[in-house]
Amino acid sequence: MLTKKVFLTQTDTTIGFVSQDTERLTRIKQRPPHKHYITAVNSQKTLQRFARIPSRHHNRVRRSKKTTFIMPNGRSYRLIRDRHHLLLLNRLKWAYTTSANLSGSEYDETFAEKNADVIITPLRSTEQASRIYKLGKTTLKRIR
Repeated sequence: MLTKKVFLTQTDTTIGFVSQDTERLTRIKQRPPHKHYITAVNSQKTLQRFARIPSRHHNRVRRSKKTTFIMPNGRSYRLIRDRHHLLLLNRLKWAYTTSANLSGSEYDETFAEKNADVIITPLRSTEQASRIYKLGKTTLKRIR
């Protein structure tokens, strides 16, 4: 069953864990359970199942690359364009994504490989983190 596995893969921005199981990700990363994960989706149609995109921001979300959006419902989503990352997401449709490290620590290859069920290669060095915007009905606020 693909949905409950933790994948170690090159995401669109960094080397990360990808899974549909938030409890396992929280245990692996030793992260406070109340913190939410970014939900990576394979298409705008899938995104619309989770959140309503304010009409003012439809084009911004549709054209975005390596950008995370915090929707009015308080949850964060990233529409994936990267071909390598989409190979997995097209099978899952959506998944929670996070960096492959202990919460607050640097990337450690041994830790990451030990805690993943499936390793998808190639793994490249980390790139810069995604931009984050908070969307309101009429407002746009840059977070990172």
